[in-house]
Amino acid sequence: MPRTSFAIGNVRVRAGSVKEVELPITRLVSRADVSLPVRVVHGREEGPVVWVNAAVHGDEVVGVEVIRRVLTQLDPKSFRGTLVAVPVVNVLGFMSGDRYLPDRRDLNRSFPGSSRGSLASRIAHLFMAEVVAKCEVGIDLHTGADRRTNLPQIRADLDDPRTRRLADAFGAPVMLHARIRDGSLRQAAREKGATVLLYEGGEAWRFDDFAIDAGVAGVRRVLAALDMIDVVEADPPPPSIECRQSGWVRARGTGILQLEVDLGQQVSTGQRLGGLSDSFGRRVRLVHADRTGIVIGLAKAPLVNSGDAIVHIADHEQS
Repeated sequence: MPRTSFAIGNVRVRAGSVKEVELPITRLVSRADVSLPVRVVHGREEGPVVWVNAAVHGDEVVGVEVIRRVLTQLDPKSFRGTLVAVPVVNVLGFMSGDRYLPDRRDLNRSFPGSSRGSLASRIAHLFMAEVVAKCEVGIDLHTGADRRTNLPQIRADLDDPRTRRLADAFGAPVMLHARIRDGSLRQAAREKGATVLLYEGGEAWRFDDFAIDAGVAGVRRVLAALDMIDVVEADPPPPSIECRQSGWVRARGTGILQLEVDLGQQVSTGQRLGGLSDSFGRRVRLVHADRTGIVIGLAKAPLVNSGDAIVHIADHEQS
């Protein structure tokens, strides 16, 4: 018996086909319509329904490229289950290169949203109703914030067995047990019963091949773990380093930053991470690690003020 078609918006996607859908968001003052772009890969065979999204923050372009590359490798005739791909959630922010929406709201603090609320709240509500409500697993792709870069990593509830299994399958260099933030997509989707992985990698508004490649491979491994595709890797990645907590080393003065560590580097408590200099090059302050762990995030801004976050270190048990 043929598989049932997949309903989204005002269309239905036949089994064994791919369809692009525009979900209406708002109308601009120019009377141009703004829509949420979605591509549905509805496999011929039965299987899980999964979503993958990027650019909840409009300046996070790494995930957009990850989704583009993943979609080029999928054949709906051999695909098992359904993938709902939303490469750009914050369409207005993406068009202007801005992390936030025009009203300066953070979309990832606006879930689950409301059909009568702010623009951010309405977009969140639309995403929950048309995407999350139809899926059982989600992968939310992010990058570091403005002028920060992140080591490819999965942030998830590692105490939940199914989430842990999929985090292991993703195979990022690090998987971090991360608390759920109020108003986030991950929180709202979890409350609806979905299993959610949050991927971080690279920096805002820049393509980073290392973060993109890790994201593409990780999404495909999760799809394979769910038996939606067949993936054969000649060289599977080493197991992810599990970290239970993390913290930022902050500047204890103002100056021009020179870092002496890289993403993924192991550091020890008290180790020198870099220093701050004045405009003539005189060293005014050293920066030291406040914990032992792995570097998962770095500031990219050359000028830092006292209290600014500089190096993000995740704790882990070393063998």
